Amino acid sequence: MNLWKKVILALVGIGVVYVAVVLGFMYSGVRAEPASNPDTILILGSKVIDDPARPMPVLRERLDAAIPFIEKHESAKVVVSGGQGEDESASEASVMKEYLVAHGIAASRIEMEDKSMRTEENLANSNAKFALGKTVIVTSDYHLYRALMLASRQNIDATGLPAKTQTGALFKGVPREVLSITYAWVFDW
Repeated sequence: MNLWKKVILALVGIGVVYVAVVLGFMYSGVRAEPASNPDTILILGSKVIDDPARPMPVLRERLDAAIPFIEKHESAKVVVSGGQGEDESASEASVMKEYLVAHGIAASRIEMEDKSMRTEENLANSNAKFALGKTVIVTSDYHLYRALMLASRQNIDATGLPAKTQTGALFKGVPREVLSITYAWVFDW
């Protein structure tokens, strides 16, 4: 076997081990347990489509996971966080609020942070605007590890409520999340 083949095999092996390690960290987020007495329930945004805007399946899964938790914790404020991308007809936060209200959550309980474009911004902007206190972050199961890691770096007292991803989004979301975790480990300090 020539040197180049050995180098390529070594690099592939290192890559496989690295991805396995990241997937292990991601799995820890899937098993997260939310605090039983939160001050704030923070739902992280995701893509909205159409005009009028509606949540994509990933965002619907997050909202549907949050609703029973919100109903159970009547004293907690609810913050929906997500800006408006160039290809979105409304902010993710406004679509999330409409969805929650349509599913029986009082509009007066819901605060909106509608400027964020990334998870790190969701957390920073929401904390600056609303003083989150003890927070339960609701996001996709595969995304929760990174969200909690970034919250910890911002000194947000956070636990997580994972929304089980049942859509084909795992095929796109998990590889993207592996890259995003790598980016967060290196740059999001």
